[in-house]
Amino acid sequence: MNWLRRLSAARASLVITVVLAAAGTGACTLGGAAAGGYVGNRATDGSAVGTVGGAVAGGVIGHELSK
Repeated sequence: MNWLRRLSAARASLVITVVLAAAGTGACTLGGAAAGGYVGNRATDGSAVGTVGGAVAGGVIGHELSK
């Protein structure tokens, strides 16, 4: 059952990354979202909420750094 949660978290991170890329926000935002999603996933032991939260936080940080 734990592998199912990890799979869901990976899918959520992928969806966030694709949405940000489609919005044309830039490579820094995309990279930040991907890195944040990974860190959030690992920090919360595969939690989907942690993955999405990390992706959002990483995307915001990456967007701000690209300015």
